[in-house]
Amino acid sequence: MAIDSLQPLQIGAMFWAGRDPVETLREFKALGVHCGQLGIPGNLAMDLDSAARWRSALEAEEFTLATIFASYNGEDYPDIPTVVRTVGWIPPATRAERLKRTFELSDFAKALGVGGIALHVGFVPEDHTHPDYIAVREMTRLVCDYAARNGQTFALETGQEPAKVLLHFLEDVGRKNLGINFDPANMILYGTGDPIEALGILGRHVISVHAKDGNWPPKDVAGALGTEMPLGQGAVGMERFVAKLKEIGYRGALHIEREVADYKQKLADVGMGVGLLRRIIQ
Repeated sequence: MAIDSLQPLQIGAMFWAGRDPVETLREFKALGVHCGQLGIPGNLAMDLDSAARWRSALEAEEFTLATIFASYNGEDYPDIPTVVRTVGWIPPATRAERLKRTFELSDFAKALGVGGIALHVGFVPEDHTHPDYIAVREMTRLVCDYAARNGQTFALETGQEPAKVLLHFLEDVGRKNLGINFDPANMILYGTGDPIEALGILGRHVISVHAKDGNWPPKDVAGALGTEMPLGQGAVGMERFVAKLKEIGYRGALHIEREVADYKQKLADVGMGVGLLRRIIQ
């Protein structure tokens, strides 16, 4: 099933490679999901054999992937200081290997026939003259250009900086195939702003969307992250979120993301989220 055959606001899911591709797709199809985004753990090989198995499974199950997501070895998300220190392209010591890994991800996506890649670049500094800002901007340009040669868009995950900081960064990078994977819960989890307001600011750059929920960080714990919640049980307000997506003219899929260690709980929460989104959309 081609990406352009999907219905506007079709319900999909974000899930991770590492299990049998056919089994994975069938588990999500059983929940009513026929499209999604595939995350690649940092320690997983992206070789021709893996690409062939995923492509065969996608074709056999008539399942559409919109995006391949990157993650990297050494990333950790227990609190904001650790995220700053370990995630994305901010840590100088890992930039070269992570850039190479991202190029490999783009090639892997091309082998699967997927037209978009995405990732967390890390906390982009507000100071446009900061060495980390300049380094990440140049890496983003390199990845955009590489992805363009593979016929792909490149989306930055939202949440780790306020909407206006991210907007300036997008404009500064200056690449037509650069956009946003908008995650409303991340704005809350990192305490960077109201997600509905942010969506209004960033709307024209939104390529894809996560349907995810969460609660704000505790005010009395410095550097704490908020808590991810099952869809509809956090502070996002899914009715407001979907209404705003319609208002800005977004016509892509709603990819439910639920990151919990218990895989059966993840499937149960995604299934519940599918029911919630169906009621809201209808």
